[in-house]
Amino acid sequence: MTGTNIRDAQLSELGLLAKIWFDGWQDAHARIVPVELARLRTLKSFEERLRAASPGVRAAGAVGAPVGFYYLKGAELYQFYVASSARGSGVAAILMADAEARLGESGVHAAWLACAIGNDRAARFYEKCGWLRAGTVTDHLEVPGATFALEVWRYEKSL
Repeated sequence: MTGTNIRDAQLSELGLLAKIWFDGWQDAHARIVPVELARLRTLKSFEERLRAASPGVRAAGAVGAPVGFYYLKGAELYQFYVASSARGSGVAAILMADAEARLGESGVHAAWLACAIGNDRAARFYEKCGWLRAGTVTDHLEVPGATFALEVWRYEKSL
């Protein structure tokens, strides 16, 4: 997808980005994670998390019509989502290249990300982008007022 605009997300787009995140999470995770976690992953919870991360959220697509986003936490590619309508268009690869560039610019030499065990579509994409599955670890996911321990695949990439 040539000409894809990767840019800082606008505050006015957080609702649209939260919907991309919610829909993508439901599609990829709802059937493979514990029911207790799925119950906590509401559209409102994604909106709140995006609002807290908003200064660092990068979006793909035109202002007012984003088709994907990511944000980082230190050396971690913490969240990465593309709207179902943009899957297969090449936007994910362009968004990933931007994320990796940002990580590198911030001084990260060894980046990592967590992938839900069983999210095979995402795992194939990460591997296609050169990320290596380092193993299985326990991730402590943000949930309202606490954390939720979940076994995940850890992917790593030297930048």
